[in-house]
Amino acid sequence: MDEELRSLTERLRAEAAGSAAVDRLLATEDPDALATVLTEPGQPLWARELAAFRLGLAGDRRAFESLVLLLNHRDPPRCAGAAYALARLGDPRTARAAAALATNELRVAYALHPVRLLVELRAPEAVPALITTLQRRLSPHDPYRRVALACVEGLGELGDARAEPVLNEALAHPALAEAAVRALARIPGQRRTSGPRIPGQR
Repeated sequence: MDEELRSLTERLRAEAAGSAAVDRLLATEDPDALATVLTEPGQPLWARELAAFRLGLAGDRRAFESLVLLLNHRDPPRCAGAAYALARLGDPRTARAAAALATNELRVAYALHPVRLLVELRAPEAVPALITTLQRRLSPHDPYRRVALACVEGLGELGDARAEPVLNEALAHPALAEAAVRALARIPGQRRTSGPRIPGQR
């Protein structure tokens, strides 16, 4: 069993209070049966999540809408599982959906996993979305430091020169400065133009 599926199954078994339906959803090899769970009225959230996850791993695009909804859920483990499945689904709509979620200020509290998914996908939408999201997080007293840090680290991993200005701005923020230095160092030909000197940096 896929390790991520194993972890998700343990969580959903507890949520389902030992329901035998968990084992049925795990055992079935019929993608139509899994897809039915996504559309059938009255299905509990744990069942929809398990069905969508399995379909996503199988590359069945009928899981797309359900996984995108879970990617923006208030429960971080659901977001993480959805991101994992979406990265393996292979649906061309995924990057655009993740970018929309990452840049939605009304849902910024749940943007962490969409940001990480964009980095993993390395799609054309990734760098512009991360720059936009990070720029907004640099306002004074912004509470979403984990989202900001994920953007900084992701932009470093993507190594795109378009990120240099916003990463230089991030140098002025103590919580982001060290990560910004590392990210800038991964951009070919970058020039650090501003920000504080970080201890240990030459």
